[in-house]
Amino acid sequence: MRIAIAGAGNVGRAIARELLGNGHHVLLIDRDPKALKMDSVPTAEWLLADACEIASLDNAKLDGCQVLVAATGDDKVNLVCSLLAKTEYGVPRVVARVNHPKNEWLFDSSWGVDVAVSTPRIISALVEEAVSVGDVVRLFSLRKGEANLVEITLPDNAIACGKTIGEISFPSNSSLAAIVRDGGVISPQPHMLLASGDELLFVATALAESELKSCLLGAQTN
Repeated sequence: MRIAIAGAGNVGRAIARELLGNGHHVLLIDRDPKALKMDSVPTAEWLLADACEIASLDNAKLDGCQVLVAATGDDKVNLVCSLLAKTEYGVPRVVARVNHPKNEWLFDSSWGVDVAVSTPRIISALVEEAVSVGDVVRLFSLRKGEANLVEITLPDNAIACGKTIGEISFPSNSSLAAIVRDGGVISPQPHMLLASGDELLFVATALAESELKSCLLGAQTN
């Protein structure tokens, strides 16, 4: 897969190393010559250019990329780059970094963003996930499909405890993706019994979150 990363700072280079390690072809784009630290990611392709300019993106052959990652430290740049990638070059998947939480509402499909990654939100969600039992914790938003990755840890008095997965009527706009139990990840099967302390990971719409809480936890969740 060919992946372009706009922004060759610490974040962009770290993403590039991970993707290269997974066998992808990576192009790093930055307009600052000082950011072109080619020795730090020698197997990547590098381009000194402004990712907000059509001519630069033409040179980058963005129409041949399957993914664009807008990873600069400037939200305006990330939004413009995302919009151009989606509307002018038809890049199938656009992932954008949100630097300032107050701008998070802008990072949606109207700006060409499929997935917005907000570091403050992710950290706060992980903190909630670590301390919350008996509540729905939103870990990650998948904006294009208006769905979220959510986590529910079952308390002792959850009505789902002792039931099999097949016995529970989950909301139509939700899907149980995985169960974390005793430090391991389990693929859900209809015959599996749920137990206190299980961490259930769902992909669900916002409207389905309250229904998930009801069908798993019931009224006695405090």
